[in-house]
Amino acid sequence: MTIIEEIIAIANTLADQGKKPSVALIKTKLSQPAPLPTIINVLKNWQHQPNSQAQTSPDQKTPANQDNNNLSTTLDTLNEKILEQIIAQALQPLKAELAEIKQQIQEIKNLK
Repeated sequence: MTIIEEIIAIANTLADQGKKPSVALIKTKLSQPAPLPTIINVLKNWQHQPNSQAQTSPDQKTPANQDNNNLSTTLDTLNEKILEQIIAQALQPLKAELAEIKQQIQEIKNLK
């Protein structure tokens, strides 16, 4: 189970118990440490999946595969958003440096 899957499972369990999932509650229940930004991003995009840990009864019409597909889609979306955030953070210093270089070039042009 990935850390994202664990966060989602804990959030669903807390919601099933009538508790509102929070970063602090999630952090205390994780089996391994996770960065706060990861917990925050997962919780921002998390949607309650009632009784996700419980066995499906025969009278329920939702097959387990559909639940797995929904979870997989949610995880893919969360992974994409986290990856986009990491890329944006990595590009930020490069963009700042590029802006500085452009300013220096403009100053050199103005000296002529």
